[in-house]
Parts: sequence; structure tokens; C-alpha cells
Amino acid sequence: MTATHEQIDAIIRLALAEDAPWGDLTCEAFVPVDAQATAQMVAREPGVLSGIDVFGRVFALVNGDDAGGPLAPVTFTAHLHNGARFEAGQALATVTGPAHTVLRGERIALNLTQRMCGVATMTATYAAAIAGAVSAKGAPVRIVDTRKTTPGLRALEKQAVRDGGGHNHRYSLSDAVMAKDNHLAVLVQQGMTVGDAIRAARARLPHTTSIEVEVDRLDQIEEVVAAGVDTIMLDNFTPDQLREGVALVAGRAWIEASGGITLATIADVAQTGIDIISVGALTHSVRNLDLGLDINVTT
Repeated sequence: MTATHEQIDAIIRLALAEDAPWGDLTCEAFVPVDAQATAQMVAREPGVLSGIDVFGRVFALVNGDDAGGPLAPVTFTAHLHNGARFEAGQALATVTGPAHTVLRGERIALNLTQRMCGVATMTATYAAAIAGAVSAKGAPVRIVDTRKTTPGLRALEKQAVRDGGGHNHRYSLSDAVMAKDNHLAVLVQQGMTVGDAIRAARARLPHTTSIEVEVDRLDQIEEVVAAGVDTIMLDNFTPDQLREGVALVAGRAWIEASGGITLATIADVAQTGIDIISVGALTHSVRNLDLGLDINVTT
């Protein structure tokens, strides 16, 4: 799921407004308005690149390039593409333009890019752990993200997952039906069976809408699959239970494994015949990668 230009610009504008709501007092007090700067974004540690376009766009928006701003234009050069691996000390991008622009945009550009690189690098590590694993259908097992994203940054973090070699789950609550344990608890309180609820939902929904239902016991599987779900999520199942679940589903639905899956366990999970592994840690437990901006100012 690629972040759109509109989404990227909206995130950057909010971040810039938060960081300098009434201008950059330091630059205005100390830096000559006609000073020029060249800056390189340099990796302080190895990783996988994501957000290179976001990095460059920050400086364009600071400078008013999108609206024919009064300052000299900013020149941005990316040295690598999103998804590329890099080493510590490697230059990832260069930006040249008014020093006021470079200095004001520095922190926001790095914050967003460091976050996206952290997500991409984490995703690449998980993807490497399941490389070569195939599902019972004979397709490569997919690693996917969840909605456990940083509020306001979902578009960027989901893009970073893709840059790291993963796939996206649904983007929002509006994309697909996904009935989890709390939804099922409400149904039970209302006196409905899960199977009846699935069939009723299928009758109401457009044929293009996917239905996924979460189960946490083997004895729930048959009712859910027989009702016609597209995907069944097996939550917090052991590898042995997953294998049994795959046999019970027997190819009638996509099977997603979820719940507490770590780098230490994901390889075993991937060998059980499931189709998809969802990992919230790709976005909710990631560490920002260490990147720096080395600036040379001239007059």
C-alpha cells in the first residue's frame, strides 16, 4: 500500500506546524538569510531504506517549492531507492538549498525517515526468517502488518512494511470485515451463532468485500469456515495446533496465524502450512534507525 502524495504532504505539514508554529527563531537570529547549505543524510548503522521520497519532500514544503516560494529552489538527490540495503557510513541522499530551509526541515525529515527505515529494517528481518516457506496451497507464506501503527503515521509505516519486503493487512476499518474476539462476544450476548452472523453479513455486503474471522480454539474452525469466510485467523495457536487447523480448513479459506509471534518462533509457524503471518511488532515495537544529516553551510 503506497502512501499517496496527499497523505505524505498532510503528515509533513502537520509535523512542520508542530515543530515551528511561528518560525525558526534560531535561524532567524543567527543564520544569514542568503546563506546556502548542502547536506547529506548519512546512515549511522546498516538497514533497509524507506521514506527517501518523504525526506526530500520535507525540504520542498519548507521552502515553498510547491507554491513557487520566494527562496531559491531546493535540489534533492536520492542516492538509493526505497527497499535498498545500506551500510553504516553510507550517504543516502543530498539536499542543497537555502540554509534556513535545510536547518528548519532537518529534524522532521530525519524523524520521519528514521521511523520508516526502522520499520523497513524490522520487516526485512522477519521476512528473511521465513524465506522459502510455502503454504499448503503452494504459495509463499506472507508476513503482514496490523493496525497497531503510530496514530497519524499509518500511511508511512505501511509503506515502510512494503519497502522491507512485507505485505499490508487492511489499511483501516473501512477496508474489510474482520470479526475478532470482542465482536464475537457481542454476538453471543445477542443470542446469535457465529455461523449465522457470517451468513447474514455475507448477504448484506457487496460481493467484493472480504470477510475474516478470528478464532482461538480448534473447535471453532468448522462453523466459521462452513459459513463462507474468506480468511480465518488462528490466534495464539501453537505450531502443532496450526497444523491441525490447516488440516481442518482443508483449503476452503486463507489461513492467517497471529498472536505473540516473534523472530524466535516465526520460522516454525511458517512451516505449518498457513498462508499469512501477521506481526504487530513490525510497527508497534520498532526502533527508529540512526541516521544523521551532515550540513555544510556557505555564504
